[in-house]
Amino acid sequence: MPGFPRLPHIGRIAVALTILLTACGAPAAAPIPTPRPLTVAATTPIVGDVVRRIGGEHVQVTVLLPLGADPHAFEPSPQDIARVADADVVFAVGAGLEVFLEPLLRSAGGKALRVELTEGIPLRPFEVEAHSEGQSAGGTELHAHGEWDPHVWLDPNNVITWTHTIEAALSRADPARADRYRRNAEAYRAQLRELDAWIREQVSQIPPERRKLVTDHQVFGYFAHRYGFEQVGVILPGVSTVAQPSAREIAALEETIRALGVPAIFVSSTVDPALARRIAQDTGARLVQLYVDSLSPPGGEADSYIQMMRYNVRRIVEALR
Repeated sequence: MPGFPRLPHIGRIAVALTILLTACGAPAAAPIPTPRPLTVAATTPIVGDVVRRIGGEHVQVTVLLPLGADPHAFEPSPQDIARVADADVVFAVGAGLEVFLEPLLRSAGGKALRVELTEGIPLRPFEVEAHSEGQSAGGTELHAHGEWDPHVWLDPNNVITWTHTIEAALSRADPARADRYRRNAEAYRAQLRELDAWIREQVSQIPPERRKLVTDHQVFGYFAHRYGFEQVGVILPGVSTVAQPSAREIAALEETIRALGVPAIFVSSTVDPALARRIAQDTGARLVQLYVDSLSPPGGEADSYIQMMRYNVRRIVEALR
């Protein structure tokens, strides 16, 4: 049978030399090692989302509070202590929101850089509705509580300040990637400025006399100040969702709602709505749930900070206009 044609002698030598040179050639250059991602702990889902927008693929973010958890009542687990102990940076809101953080950091004893995002933001005092101090139930006079309100993120302009703080902290912990953090932060700041303009446009649909907020607890101070709302009542007294109102306080709040014709009560997704639902039924007001201290699950209507704000503003405008 005819076989495959044989290579000429010189051809066989050339093939052999090629194989030999390939086998004995210089080794391939070793790949340049990529710096490991920063390990970051964030106290709340909202903080974690903003940090991810700036850190991108170069940070591994673990969030201490589960979705839907109330930061006022959160108790860290041993796993949270381990996460903080391993972190390069710990980001918190600050201003007293995370009462659990100080003992958690002591227990963790880690090397982490601690960053409080309220640094550089002019804080507003909590405001207490007048009826809880025994004044006229129909009055709308507010006065300072003497404690600082940490819910600064409900004004996107304060989150712009967050981005500068986060960018600086990540760049300090990881100077090699500082330029990437800067570019990400600049892009996100543009989105936040666009969000602020969009909120102003949406709120303009509500007549000024109807921009009255009744909420489950004192959380909308920065939002109200920025966009021209008035906080006329809260369900839970004090500055925490743990406190419970007296029967007299509930009656006074219901009188305020009726006297001012407030059409809606806004309740956070992290707060039990039972009491708010009862007050809504008593007064004929509509009960509207918002995302305030936490985000929705991934794929939900408020699974990022910007989506959360857009969702909340749409619900507020729909309820009050």
